Amino acid sequence: MLPKLLRFAPIYQERVWGGRALADALGRKLPAGHPIGESWEIVDRPEAQSCVTGGPWHGRTLRELLEHEAEAMMGPRWKARKPFPILVKWLDARERLSLQVHPPVAAAKKLGGEPKTENWYIAEAAPGGALIAGLKRGVTREKFETALREQKLEPLVHRFPVHPGESLFVPSGRLHAIDAGLLILEIQQNSDTTYRVYDWGRVGLDGQPRKLHVAESLQCIDFSDVEPAVLPAGKKETTLAQCPQFIIRRVPLAKGAELKFAANEQPRIISVAKGCLTTDDPSHSKLEHGTNIFVPYASSPCFKATEPSVLLVTDGFASP
Repeated sequence: MLPKLLRFAPIYQERVWGGRALADALGRKLPAGHPIGESWEIVDRPEAQSCVTGGPWHGRTLRELLEHEAEAMMGPRWKARKPFPILVKWLDARERLSLQVHPPVAAAKKLGGEPKTENWYIAEAAPGGALIAGLKRGVTREKFETALREQKLEPLVHRFPVHPGESLFVPSGRLHAIDAGLLILEIQQNSDTTYRVYDWGRVGLDGQPRKLHVAESLQCIDFSDVEPAVLPAGKKETTLAQCPQFIIRRVPLAKGAELKFAANEQPRIISVAKGCLTTDDPSHSKLEHGTNIFVPYASSPCFKATEPSVLLVTDGFASP
């Protein structure tokens, strides 16, 4: 029998810029002795496969479910072999990430990578926490390449402070980096192609400089992308991102408020960005802060906030 909700075991990723905030902020039990930068919450990739935790489908992989329960999961036109289109991650940036870019469709085909558009929701930010996205006004490709050769890129990129509850859309082609001290919920296309253009002189976990992809990056960067702005935090429902790959809405719920979905509309991902919920699925009766849960196409769940909460509802991704 199809469960109303599917929760997956997190897959933790060691990163040189990571830390332990996923344990401190979300109550997660992390692998000991390693800087954990990412928790892959929902993923269907050859190198990383989400497994169901709890309920009648416990232990089954997302790939198995898509191959055997495609219609119930994604709708009647979904092709069973098609990968799940979204990858959901928590990011713990204790140190600054590399300056990087993800390829647009045309560049990805040329370079043998995968296009990647994503959205960042700021869950926590240390004092002075910031993002880097796009270029400062007046920066040309020629100025950028000169600064890159001279290892003086930082004055040319757009760095701005951020606060909890804010959100930034990062389309493919946008130059970007996450600065130190941020906990971010990243919702993205199912892709793992990243080109590093600059790494601030850092070395990797092996003590060696990390590989850069300068030539590839220069083919992907949108040099007309100047000083983008975040969407502010707020107490009203609003659309954070709307693109061909997905739609993300921020949905605040007062204590006691309910959110219901009808069956056979579309599949969805519910992310508990703040607060706590109960549900009418006995296998997942309580969803705490930090949970990301999948709502199958055929499901009609009800969520109720046990305290003031903020949900991110991601849908619009189930094209055939």
